[in-house]
Amino acid sequence: MKGWPEELYGTLKAAGVRQVGYVPDAGHKRLIELCLADRQMRAVVLSTEEEGIGLAAGAWLGGHRSALLMQSSGVGNCINQLGTVRECRFPLLMLVTMRGQDGEFNPWQVPMGQATPAVLAAMGVVVKEANAAEAIVPAVDAAARLAFGSYQAVAVLIAQAVIGIKSFQDQASR
Repeated sequence: MKGWPEELYGTLKAAGVRQVGYVPDAGHKRLIELCLADRQMRAVVLSTEEEGIGLAAGAWLGGHRSALLMQSSGVGNCINQLGTVRECRFPLLMLVTMRGQDGEFNPWQVPMGQATPAVLAAMGVVVKEANAAEAIVPAVDAAARLAFGSYQAVAVLIAQAVIGIKSFQDQASR
């Protein structure tokens, strides 16, 4: 039985995504593993999320589609670079695992987690939210079609309740 990460990987493949930029993230762990294992897809680990916007621009200029995977805390790192997407009109598909929502254990994650939808919208990004596992694949499919069909930035926010809520005990056992 496929879980949402496997289905999401299939959706990215069907959308023609050949390059994925990511900052390591437990919420995207399985999806990242699948992308790394695919010889037809290039998965690029980033030092910081804003590098992924330049990576997406370069991929597009080279004739390839890409996706950027990050946590909501990484959205704050991308604000200036999102202006590049808007001015240059290249497609940007972002899959954002949310933090700072109900049950968050880390108070540092709350401010950006709460601000993410509004910050993205203020920068001209179309925001779609997936609040249940079964909503992720349809949301990403629609987002990919919109991003690649209309040369826009589109973000799918994957709720913290879907990826699992971490606790201090979870962190201490790692």
